[in-house]
Amino acid sequence: MKLFKSLLVAPAALGLLAPISASASEVNLNEISNYSDNESIEFANSFSNDDLNDKTLLAGGEGLVEDHSHDGSFSETTTASFGLDMYLGALDDDDSTDDDAVMAGYSLGIGLNTSFTGSDSLDIAIDAGVSGEGIAELDGNTNGDTLKVDGVSYTFPLGDSATVIAGIDTDGSALFTTACAYGGPSAMLDDCANVSAGITGGGATVGASYDFGTGFTAAVGAQTTEAAVFTDESADAYALNAAYTADNYGVSLTYGVVEGASAAGVPTQEENTYTAFNAYYTPEGSLPSVSVGYEIGDLGGEAKTVDETTSFFVGLSWDEVGPGTAGVAVGHSSTVEGSDEEYQYEAYYSYPINDGMSITPLIFTKDNATAGKDDTTGVMVKTSFSF
Repeated sequence: MKLFKSLLVAPAALGLLAPISASASEVNLNEISNYSDNESIEFANSFSNDDLNDKTLLAGGEGLVEDHSHDGSFSETTTASFGLDMYLGALDDDDSTDDDAVMAGYSLGIGLNTSFTGSDSLDIAIDAGVSGEGIAELDGNTNGDTLKVDGVSYTFPLGDSATVIAGIDTDGSALFTTACAYGGPSAMLDDCANVSAGITGGGATVGASYDFGTGFTAAVGAQTTEAAVFTDESADAYALNAAYTADNYGVSLTYGVVEGASAAGVPTQEENTYTAFNAYYTPEGSLPSVSVGYEIGDLGGEAKTVDETTSFFVGLSWDEVGPGTAGVAVGHSSTVEGSDEEYQYEAYYSYPINDGMSITPLIFTKDNATAGKDDTTGVMVKTSFSF
């Protein structure tokens, strides 16, 4: 019960955000998305003080000098977007060193985007963030207080319907379409059970997608370690994705092959294969969207005693609940053969304070398969800023 006594601190902490909210309302914030989305904003437009237009800012645009070749600012086709998430929460978890402690953390993201032809895109993601063990349930950013380049990619069209991407520290599934309408904030369920088939965390990455123009899309991706690119010494992964999206529903199928690392050309692990199915349906009216996902993994290697994993997900999401959005979900992730599923149940509500600030409370509970240990319960609040 110490957990819930500790959470009495949360309202007081949120009260400290009120001055920040008041300050944000004085800024002329445009409709923007988090740094990780495809949309971005011009940094100059996020200020209401017209006197700043007389100075060189970190973006091109109206009010700045005509020639950006040597003035230190970005070109007119370059934009920057910024996102900051602040976390406050507590866990009741017998296995955690932070049991019953109120924890705080943050995650900062900076997205830089530029285009050279009007149809291509060079993207750079820069991250920083710290979090306690429990806060990692919301966000796994552990870069610390040091800015780190989290991905560099170049995307360009090939003909009228194909798109190609190449990058470093970019997901091999960057061009994939996963049919899921749920957007919960927890780290465990936000992938909708497409855990390993949609390959992520690549070093060097290449991929391509094709839009058939009838709702059908297909994509392929490959990623490898940076030190040894697609060689016997590298840890490589390949994946295929096919999806169909209609006005109010969608389905997708993803198949991934993940190789183990090798040394001196001798494989240390057989290939693991994963197949993920996802679907969603959004009915008309006030009924919630329904999203489902299921993944099965085949772990290669004759010497392995466990050769199968499964992941499962079901989520409901409401686009309009008062001024905000809400969702509930249940699922488990990468459960190995012969083990009990450790289901996580969660519910969240996200509501906007203004155009650039939102608050998302989340409560969840997760099964604990260890004998004699209670299930894990957590209550957390995420405050998001876009600027």
